Amino acid sequence: MLAKLKRSAEGARVPHHKGTAELATEKMPLPEKIVLPMQQHIGAPCTPAVKKGDTVYVGTVVGTAGGFVSADIHSGVSGTVEAVDSVHMPNGAVVPAVVIKPDGNQTPDPACKPPVVTDAASLVAAARACGLVGLGGAGFPTAVKLSPKNLDQIDTLVINGAECEPYITADNREFLECSDTVMRGVAAVKEYLGIQKVIFGIERNKPEAIDLMFSLTKGDSSYSVQPLDSRYPQGAEKVLIEKTTGREVPRGGLPSDVGVIVMNVTTVSTLGKFLDTGMPLTTKRLTVDGDAVTTAKNVEVIIGTPMQDVLAFCGVKEDMEKLIMGGPMMGTAVFDPSFPVLKQNNALLAFSGKKAHLPAPGPCIRCGRCIAACPLGLSPVEIAGAFTKGDVDGLNRLMVDLCMGCGSCTFVCPAKRPVAQTMSLAKVMQKNGGKK
Repeated sequence: MLAKLKRSAEGARVPHHKGTAELATEKMPLPEKIVLPMQQHIGAPCTPAVKKGDTVYVGTVVGTAGGFVSADIHSGVSGTVEAVDSVHMPNGAVVPAVVIKPDGNQTPDPACKPPVVTDAASLVAAARACGLVGLGGAGFPTAVKLSPKNLDQIDTLVINGAECEPYITADNREFLECSDTVMRGVAAVKEYLGIQKVIFGIERNKPEAIDLMFSLTKGDSSYSVQPLDSRYPQGAEKVLIEKTTGREVPRGGLPSDVGVIVMNVTTVSTLGKFLDTGMPLTTKRLTVDGDAVTTAKNVEVIIGTPMQDVLAFCGVKEDMEKLIMGGPMMGTAVFDPSFPVLKQNNALLAFSGKKAHLPAPGPCIRCGRCIAACPLGLSPVEIAGAFTKGDVDGLNRLMVDLCMGCGSCTFVCPAKRPVAQTMSLAKVMQKNGGKK
């Protein structure tokens, strides 16, 4: 039997760079077109529900979920379907995409009406109709998350307001600008799923958000606000559960196995908005920052807007060499700035060659800093050795499958070795039974 992990490590002290924390969200003008890939979530891709020449409205379903673990995709503009084409995703996959030319009217779809929610089943149906996914970066369909098999054993809802990646302040602005819909969404999940306790986990570098949530939940003992140390990756689901509840999700397990559901603050707020208006997920707040951006901003963007349009709105410098969707620790490099904004994007970071340059790696000096930094108590240096030898039994014993790719190990490595990349390759080897 495998030994239980000793999770004494605390992650990494990454720089915050939260320069946009006090910048109110600006709304972008309509783009000339939007491109909606049919894969904007974990799970099965959507099937295009429209064809070239069709008229669509704001909120019209243009992609239908491809299975239980999937989520509908909606148009954020009214206009005409220009094409049903395909796009290359940043991971290399080719997926269908619906291209829409706006008519400038932004006419809502008449079918978009507030849902009637009376119980757990109708709340889940509302989340599914919203096309809602985890908006903190993972993109897991919310309807699935709200449908645990052991619902009667769920006693705690944890709201993830950590936002521990450098630069990103989109969730912080959600707290400050949309606290009413945050609380509406939380109250609905709490009531209809029969959850007893709600915990807001917010890093201490967001004092305004912490104070606001304290004031809004004051006097109700079923709510608590827990200020968290500003340390990466505080917002990772398993880490957040341990820090806020003291419970440890077992290897191969889910938060529901320890009686917890975790929801990102923007996700639960979007659910609150949908319950009030019936308008599905069609826009996203992005933090646009980096040394190659002229004016860093928090921007409300229609999902499907080409990233180059967002950069043009904020201004981009000529020496931009790297574009990342998400944060610098776990975000994804984008090879083509014409690629569109997706549901789960929360930031767009543009860096100059100076900032984007990766130093040449040196030999491992066996310092153990990667072990000290791993938030799940793994031993990256031992895992790298097992990977090099093709030792699958060793990888199993060392629990490489628990690695969440946070990159803390790479960040703290004084030899600048690609530790996180090796961990990812080791996970593939373990999964494939020895094949790289």
